[in-house]
Amino acid sequence: VQLQASGGGLVQPGGSLRLSCAVSGSIFSISTLGWYRQAPGKQRDLVATLTRDGYVNYADSVKGRFTISRDNVKNTGYLQMDNLTPEDTAVYYCKISSGFEFWGQGTLVTVSS
Repeated sequence: VQLQASGGGLVQPGGSLRLSCAVSGSIFSISTLGWYRQAPGKQRDLVATLTRDGYVNYADSVKGRFTISRDNVKNTGYLQMDNLTPEDTAVYYCKISSGFEFWGQGTLVTVSS
């Protein structure tokens, strides 16, 4: 199983980005999709999760600004990020889990003017 995260980049404060997480194999649809982020010098923190049944959970810091979604046909997860602030600068990682756990390689998001 391989996860390929993409979509990161440099964006100005108030801007938007959409991250994608392409998953090889057929286990995506039975997995919980998670997005995490790690800012420089800090631990990796949960951003959002979406279960296979559609239950979502967001970190308080991103509620109302980020939206997690998935396309089980394309085996791809997404994280739509709006109204970005410099505090959102981090490497973003996707993860799938369901008794197992697989991580993507991370994609860097930099929010700066």
